[in-house]
Amino acid sequence: MLSVIKNGVLLEKTCLVFENEGVLNPAVIREDDTLHLFYRAVSKGNYSSVGYCRLNGPLTVAERSDSPLLFPQFDYESKGMEDPRIVKIDDLYYLTYTAYDGINALGALAVSTDLKHFDKLGLIVPQIDYEAFSRLAGSKEIINEKYLRYNEHRHSTEEAGKKMLLWDKNVIFFPRRINGQLVFLHRVRPDIQIVAVNDLSELTPVFWQHYFLHLEQYIVLSAQYEHEVSYIGGGCPPIETAAGWLIIYHGVHDTIKGYVYSACAALLDLNDPTHEIARLTEPLFKPEAEWELAGYVNNVCFPTGTALFGDTLYIYYGAADEQIAVASVSLSALSDELLLNKKPDEQNTKSP
Repeated sequence: MLSVIKNGVLLEKTCLVFENEGVLNPAVIREDDTLHLFYRAVSKGNYSSVGYCRLNGPLTVAERSDSPLLFPQFDYESKGMEDPRIVKIDDLYYLTYTAYDGINALGALAVSTDLKHFDKLGLIVPQIDYEAFSRLAGSKEIINEKYLRYNEHRHSTEEAGKKMLLWDKNVIFFPRRINGQLVFLHRVRPDIQIVAVNDLSELTPVFWQHYFLHLEQYIVLSAQYEHEVSYIGGGCPPIETAAGWLIIYHGVHDTIKGYVYSACAALLDLNDPTHEIARLTEPLFKPEAEWELAGYVNNVCFPTGTALFGDTLYIYYGAADEQIAVASVSLSALSDELLLNKKPDEQNTKSP
């Protein structure tokens, strides 16, 4: 049986104004034995910025900034910069986050060469309303009715003078080019979709129109088990292993106690990450500890970053949308467990 250790709470909110409501959902990247955490810091009124913390090793806080490293500067992010993730591709760091303007939540990108200074490149996901999305995605066949349920915005098209757009969150890059292309996951509920381009300049309105016309080709993960039955979404940046790309994502189940967010795991093919190899049939871990069961939003384990030390994979996650906690697991044991749960069409293929 796979053993996951809950290492406890790493960071809590403080009395500083920019993070006095909560700290959660950190982007994590390792440089030698140093970990850099770029976390969502929430002030009163649900206004989010990005705080910074440096760790020595996986669990020891060495430095924590008393002011936000990144904060809203443009209209598209005027209400907050939420849920960052980070990878390094070649010599450039890609930090993605959800830009929230009070009405729309859309994936945005900032880049850096030194982890200190970031250039914001703006929104990189489509900016279309639900009607246009539905017309395109449903032009060949009827789409999953959950796309309607989660994205129609109560039949509204405008609020507070702003056009209501299709929410597209959880933008997460793979940490290297695949077949020469930049590849990233994103999420229009209820599924996780994937994009591959030679250059980000290709992400034009015409590109997205064609993309949604063929949406079924780009859905990489859909809900399959009870703990993820409501919807799923991206979690941590993909981890390259001999068995495939390890994807740690979040699954959501609507229960009588409300939504329950669990950490889940799957494997995607190294050369063709649109192809799912295996998936755990149960959550990797779920809300059980006090700090996960009760907080700003109850019953939440929301994984967003990892760090590998030896064979131990440390997973950093938002706990109850209020604190940052850490869990750990043997990477080799997790890979082995996943390979015991191959998709039916993979059962007769040789393990990588």
